[in-house]
Amino acid sequence: MRRVAIVGAGAAGALTAVQLMRQADRAGRAVGVWLIDPSQRTGPGVAYGTSDPRHLLNVPAARMSALPDDPGHFLRWLTDRDPHTAPGDFVPRQVYGQYLTDLVERTADACGQARLHRVREKVVAAREQGFGLALRLAGGGELRVDAAVLALGNLAPAQDWAGAELSQSGRFVADPWAPGALDGPAEKGDVLLVGTGLTMVDLAATLARPDRVLHAVSRHGLLPQEHLPAAAPPAEPPDLDGSHGLDALRRDVRRHLSATRRACGDWRPALDGLRPLTAALWQQLPLADRVRFLVEDLRTWEVHRHRMAPATAATLRELLASGRLRIGAGEVVHAAPAGDAVEVVLSDGTRLRVGAVVNCTGARTGPRGTADPLVRCVLDRGYARPGPAGLGLDTAGDGRLVPAAGAPGLRLWAIGAARRGNLLETTAVPEIRAQAAEVAGDVLAALTARRAPVPTDRYGQRLSTSPEAAELYDQALERILAGSVGAEALLTEAVGADPGFAVGHATLALLGHECGSAEETPQALASARRAAAARADDRERGLVAAVDACLTGTEERGKAALLGHIADHPRDALAVSAAVPTVSFNGVTGAEEAWELVERLSGTYGDDWWYLGQLAFVRQEQERWEEAEALASRALAAQPRAGHAVHARAHVYYETGEHRAGLAWLDEWLRRHGDGAAHRSHISWHAALHELSLDDRPSLLRRYRRELTASHVSGGRLLVDSASLLWRARMTDSWSGGLPVGELLDAAPRHWLDAPATSFAALHSAVAHAAAGDLDALGRLRAHALAHHQRVFALVIAPLCDALSAVVREDWRQAVRRLRPLLPLVAHVGASKAQQEVVEETLLHALIAAGEYDRAAWLLAVRLDRRASPLDRRRLEAVRGRRAERREQRHAERRGPAVVGTSSGLV
Repeated sequence: MRRVAIVGAGAAGALTAVQLMRQADRAGRAVGVWLIDPSQRTGPGVAYGTSDPRHLLNVPAARMSALPDDPGHFLRWLTDRDPHTAPGDFVPRQVYGQYLTDLVERTADACGQARLHRVREKVVAAREQGFGLALRLAGGGELRVDAAVLALGNLAPAQDWAGAELSQSGRFVADPWAPGALDGPAEKGDVLLVGTGLTMVDLAATLARPDRVLHAVSRHGLLPQEHLPAAAPPAEPPDLDGSHGLDALRRDVRRHLSATRRACGDWRPALDGLRPLTAALWQQLPLADRVRFLVEDLRTWEVHRHRMAPATAATLRELLASGRLRIGAGEVVHAAPAGDAVEVVLSDGTRLRVGAVVNCTGARTGPRGTADPLVRCVLDRGYARPGPAGLGLDTAGDGRLVPAAGAPGLRLWAIGAARRGNLLETTAVPEIRAQAAEVAGDVLAALTARRAPVPTDRYGQRLSTSPEAAELYDQALERILAGSVGAEALLTEAVGADPGFAVGHATLALLGHECGSAEETPQALASARRAAAARADDRERGLVAAVDACLTGTEERGKAALLGHIADHPRDALAVSAAVPTVSFNGVTGAEEAWELVERLSGTYGDDWWYLGQLAFVRQEQERWEEAEALASRALAAQPRAGHAVHARAHVYYETGEHRAGLAWLDEWLRRHGDGAAHRSHISWHAALHELSLDDRPSLLRRYRRELTASHVSGGRLLVDSASLLWRARMTDSWSGGLPVGELLDAAPRHWLDAPATSFAALHSAVAHAAAGDLDALGRLRAHALAHHQRVFALVIAPLCDALSAVVREDWRQAVRRLRPLLPLVAHVGASKAQQEVVEETLLHALIAAGEYDRAAWLLAVRLDRRASPLDRRRLEAVRGRRAERREQRHAERRGPAVVGTSSGLV
């Protein structure tokens, strides 16, 4: 069974689902249709979801059939329920919503080949998956389908005109069609409606009260025209051609309107006659003229083209005549809350005091700036591009999304408002029902094509392997990017299913190297080399070569190979991950290099949750805390387990000194998601840092025993998180008695302790040996560092071993001399700022032990300027006390022995 997703369950989505089911059934095709929308209702959407019976259709019932091959379908449905319904009636919109719901349900029941699945969730992202695609749901799940149709309806209205004061006041209704939006301030007092189109017309009917005035304002102050009670048939236009330009087309249309008015006394038949030609004329216009039309003619076109029902117009006239509705031309130049009201100033100088301001400006026409995560995702990943003149999304003639230059095209179609840039008129039922039938046919035809899909990863990178191995690899990649457990097991299963899978072997080698797996890494790397030589494309061979260079070559060679590969293949997320120092990888770039690399990839990854987490970590390293927090929030909204986003937020809390808030958030995240996190112990370490900074020794000890002992942590994390925390506790006098480091060393990987493969591992190995007081081990590690092919070992690790040896010997002055030059160098090992502080903590302890209180006080003051810390505050006060005592002692010594006087003279 082929699988098709329809994103959006309003009118466009419902009609597409109906057409897919009907056409698949007629063709005898087994198709599963997933209709995805968080709304509890299917069919009404925003357009027909109103509960106010005064909101009427703007088209007579006889022209509102949902089925293009059955024009009388809606009218028959109505007359079955009310025999008195006439073809020219303008019925309530809520009735049409009921019709759509009933049509979907009846179609699903009647079709034997097609199955409808209703998913009440929001789609937040899409990615390529073979010839199909994978849709990520807001709840964190993923749905894989062969094709998808975006039936998103109108985008939420823009509200930047309102300003922050009004928007945040509680008296601003940003989207009047949102459930419950008109409850509250809009129920009492006068109201300002910003916009004078059909949305305003409906809301005026809803909000009108005898004791209030509704003010409606727009730049032009134009109101929609009204339908005549008995409409004349459309007048056939003359030959029109948009290719001659807007001025010529405008002149010819005006002639057509004048001729029709002379012939039948009204302009409406002339405009209705243009309806079948509108899309073609729009497409014929040069792009510059389309932009001109939007500026010069669009509003005039809309108020004549989209008209009010006669009864609605009568209500509006009554409100205007009574003074309960006042229309003006102008713009809001200032609006701010003032007590129980909002004070508004319009561009013509008018001042209003109203209880609420309601946004009636209509839907956003362009996708840029939208908050919709799915729209942003398809744009940022290049699966779509903005439509002509900046309207909607660009689509081919069959509704299929046109990708950005160089980006892959997906089996992804659009219907309705998203096609406005190509068709101009695309939101009314007569247009949507035709699009639904055409798109359904094209989707089914595309699914008929018989060719084996080429497996790809989640970013569209080809994988030269079997579908089974590719699926396992893609699951592993997602876990790597999220920092979740189980990636190695999935990769092992993938190369088991296909021993010739080069990228699978290379990824295992890369992970083994990061974990310090001395035995498995060379085997995996050798397998990757053999597989790449036998079966791989250029990207895969490039990735294997880059991994090889990083694992076996010099630091410079590995860096050049990996960054060169990323330049050629920027969507190779695994390579990007390996290049940037994070909680998952040691990286090959320094801080500013990593920042530049991640920032450069913004257009490649856009709103991808993994990328947002990476960028959030960059922003916190740049001390741009608010941006980091905003990016982390967006990533976590899309994927609550996004490891880089969690890590970035943890650093933001720590670096800004928000220790209590950070501790509360980390504990809650650990409770909800910690069991699946590959770096759970590191998040626990972050929580422990807050407790250390808060000078909360009992909580620190409890956390260590509950979450960071050898029974809870494994692999290199025993040194990176557990042993380093013990050492910091010792350096801050937060641990009394012997450090339980022995059990950590017994359980830690031997190669991490004796011959660490990365400088990051070596840093933490040195700290663990120091915590154990093992001078011999520090000496062996120093020799390993001096012999290592990567320069950073000799630059940082060897002198660090010397410095820590001095600390173990309690040769404090020597320790200070060795540690101070290391402070600016330790960043080269790829550790975070918080991890680098282990060297600073050790220096601070040595300064105090050496009696260098002035330097210790200066360093503590610098730290307190960096962030709040009750621990550092206590230590600074203690150091100042010791310094004062020593000065007093020295002063007393300079005065000499005391002279005591007696009554009989001097003694």
